[in-house]
Amino acid sequence: MYRLYDYLPSGNGYKARLVLKQLGLKYELTPIDIMKGGSRTPEFLAMNPNGRIPLLEVPERGYLPESHAIISFLAEGSHLIPTDAFDRARMWHWLCFEQYHLEPSIGTVRFWISILHKTRAELGEKLIEKKKSGYASLDVLEEGLRGRTYLVGEKYSLADISLFAYTHVAHEGGFDLAPYPNVRHWLDRVASQPGWTPITEA
Repeated sequence: MYRLYDYLPSGNGYKARLVLKQLGLKYELTPIDIMKGGSRTPEFLAMNPNGRIPLLEVPERGYLPESHAIISFLAEGSHLIPTDAFDRARMWHWLCFEQYHLEPSIGTVRFWISILHKTRAELGEKLIEKKKSGYASLDVLEEGLRGRTYLVGEKYSLADISLFAYTHVAHEGGFDLAPYPNVRHWLDRVASQPGWTPITEA
């Protein structure tokens, strides 16, 4: 059985949990409190020297870090990965976009405000810049969903799971999704998928 080391509020960890649940894969969750240094203990660093969650323990194989590595491993050969080479590349385009653009802006602002409880005054100019980048990412996502049910090939895939993870909690960072109808309708479609569970559910 898989073991997932995770911090429940984490959008990156949520991606792994959604894939596990939606594919019906059995796993045990080991909570790691990153706010109390849980990912920086000698025991955890021995499993993942980078000191980050999520981390997947694969029986008889070892430990696999990084959310997109984890979900691509878990979903190998499933309906969550397109069989067509071009669609598969498009899926990876969205996964890269999420990690390089959306997560560093929307995910970071959410962490500052919702988890660290920082104020606008404390964050100052860096909040303004991150919010600007976050809305730019939402603009790209809104356009990418124009006329589409899902992000790639009109089929639900890892691209949708990855982008959903932080977009659906963007409001926790003060982002207003009202101007993004395509994004909002897509969020509803993703949340209606079999096996869907809230981000706070183990």
